[in-house]
Amino acid sequence: MLNLRVFALLMICALLDVGNLRAQTIIPIETNRNALVLQVAANKDVNVIYFGKKLGNVADYALVPGMYKQAEDYTSSYNSAYTPAGSRNLLEPAIAITHADGNQSLDLKYVSHSVKALSDGVSQLSVVLKDPVYNTAVTLYYKAYFATDVIEQWCTIKNLEKGDITLQKFASANLYLKGDNYWLKQYHGDWAKEMRPEESKLTHGIKTLDTKLGTRANIFQPSVFMVSLGKPATEDEGSVLYGGLEWSSNFKIDFEVDPQDNLRIIAGINNHPSSYKLKASQEFTTPAFWYVLGNSGKGDLSRKVHNWARNYKILDGNGQRRTLLNNWEATFFDFNESRLFELLKDTKKLGVDLFLLDDGWFANKYPRNSDHTGLGDWQENKQKLPNGISSLVKEAQQNGVKFGIWVEPEMVSPKSELYEKHPDWVIKQPKREEYYFRNQLVLDLSNPKVQDFVFGVVDGLFAKNPALAYIKWDCNAVIYNAYSAYLKKDQSQFYVDYTQGLYNVLERLRGKYPTVPMMLCSGGGGRVDYAALQYFTEYWPSDNTDPLERIFIQWDYSYFYPAIASANHVTDWGKQPIKFRTDVAMMGKLGFDIVVSKLGAADLAFCQQAIKNYDAVKDIIWHGDQFRLASPYEGSVASFLYMNKAKASGIMFSYLVNNRYGEKSALPIKITGLDTAKKYRLTEINLYDNAKTSVNSNQIYSGDFLTKVGFNPDINTRRTSVVLKVEEVK
Repeated sequence: MLNLRVFALLMICALLDVGNLRAQTIIPIETNRNALVLQVAANKDVNVIYFGKKLGNVADYALVPGMYKQAEDYTSSYNSAYTPAGSRNLLEPAIAITHADGNQSLDLKYVSHSVKALSDGVSQLSVVLKDPVYNTAVTLYYKAYFATDVIEQWCTIKNLEKGDITLQKFASANLYLKGDNYWLKQYHGDWAKEMRPEESKLTHGIKTLDTKLGTRANIFQPSVFMVSLGKPATEDEGSVLYGGLEWSSNFKIDFEVDPQDNLRIIAGINNHPSSYKLKASQEFTTPAFWYVLGNSGKGDLSRKVHNWARNYKILDGNGQRRTLLNNWEATFFDFNESRLFELLKDTKKLGVDLFLLDDGWFANKYPRNSDHTGLGDWQENKQKLPNGISSLVKEAQQNGVKFGIWVEPEMVSPKSELYEKHPDWVIKQPKREEYYFRNQLVLDLSNPKVQDFVFGVVDGLFAKNPALAYIKWDCNAVIYNAYSAYLKKDQSQFYVDYTQGLYNVLERLRGKYPTVPMMLCSGGGGRVDYAALQYFTEYWPSDNTDPLERIFIQWDYSYFYPAIASANHVTDWGKQPIKFRTDVAMMGKLGFDIVVSKLGAADLAFCQQAIKNYDAVKDIIWHGDQFRLASPYEGSVASFLYMNKAKASGIMFSYLVNNRYGEKSALPIKITGLDTAKKYRLTEINLYDNAKTSVNSNQIYSGDFLTKVGFNPDINTRRTSVVLKVEEVK
């Protein structure tokens, strides 16, 4: 619920004569543990004066600025809540505008603020700012989620002038933190190399994280990050800020250590090359930037983000998921109806819930027999599927499983009927040679007709096959030679309009099909963010399904995204045994992409039993709290724990990540996440072919012992993965 003392204070502030401020108005945004505090100065500037642990007395926030004796701020705007360009500011701006008369100055002054309760535990503050010379208004929004300490921030920019204005920069948020040192943990990657971490100390000047890919925006540089204050945070200690932009296209996040040694973070849509024109009376709303600050290490903060995401961001984040078998690794493009019928029988035999038909089922003039043809021609291939998708849906039903299908509706193959009929629907420069990514181009979603087409691709599948139970939505190409025939001369808004067009399509689909599970795939995790995940039930972290690699990839994704959203498949990548591969894939939404008919009897029996084990514990993995116990980056063993909210039942995964001679779990692993006053039994599951376990399930341990001393899962080169059930003994 809205904090009553904050509400009372805001009501008092609203009654002040803000046109003649005698006192500086304080506007606190308080959550369970934190406070982000704005101050309206006597000259009506709005500044950030505090971001940290919540104080017991609201009036004390006004005392904070006087406690700092730093170098002079010549501009009086270093800590601006939303820094404008072109007036007295000398640092990186959050907003830059060219007015109708060509003037590029902007000064934003306080007009009013208000707060409203949106739901239990969620409140929204709006602060209206206006330029006293030019008729331009900006409203800042702060949406606070009390229990998890997460804040979302965005703004609306409105042109009240008589002529057009051009937004040269239009960030979503402008944060300001005080500290003695700042350590940025960022991520980089490429296909099959997602979420590779780097940590470095921020120094004076500007460090920028950005992307200009248009689609698959995160493939080289994800928009999520951490900033540790003072020193690098550990899993259980230290002050740290998490953040990320809710935008599925080009982003830019600037980290600037200012002349006073404070940190300014400015995050939003990448304004290169994306200026945005507003006509008279038009307004533009930026995407939300989410962030959360904590003082108990990275693990505590990640669990807050998981709870927030499940409750407010991921489609059906507190719901259930189906376990699937995908045909891709078994067939690639080479399949027909009879072969798929056999795979449907294997789906039931394996014991999973759903069969997913991947790429290659469509196009006739240019059959989709490789990734060079057919994208855009979404009719069933008559040679492969003479009876259409409907025959497969019926066969799935007869086998007692559900049926799902792969689509990539935003893309087009140059060799396709769609390209021949509608070359003006394709993103390409009219006078330049085409350049392909994955042998394909991108359709122009800034064009409403293209939006209708993309919506129709999925809607048409459901119209013919109402029993469809799953969609895998892929997006493999980036945007080269950006040009929209629809937008014609004014191309500066293209990237923004493209992304908004994508959201329009997804909004329409979810309006008509609100509950159908959909995977957000982009050649791996190239598009995952909390704007997209409002329409999808899960994301595909990486095409790299080598389980050893996946331990590292899933470790780093898990800081920002909960396990229920991570689609993890057992495949033939890597050299590890089926047990290791399955154990790793269980740490999320389990799936299989293997040739079931080629499994040996022992491997098949193991998978069947592992699925039963998974079904018994998946609710804990999906909806419980995650604890990273041993880092794969710091030792030979990686270990994770998922624990239910009552701290009564859990599941612990441990793996050998270094296969050098004699490597093992020499030391016990301290199990955080338990109730030290409770007693627990540890039982090994997922044993292969009746193998003996070294774990004594008759031994009872106190939570105090397991937390302070730990438990050794007995990992070694002959026993490379161990899964333990952790159960309270009363």
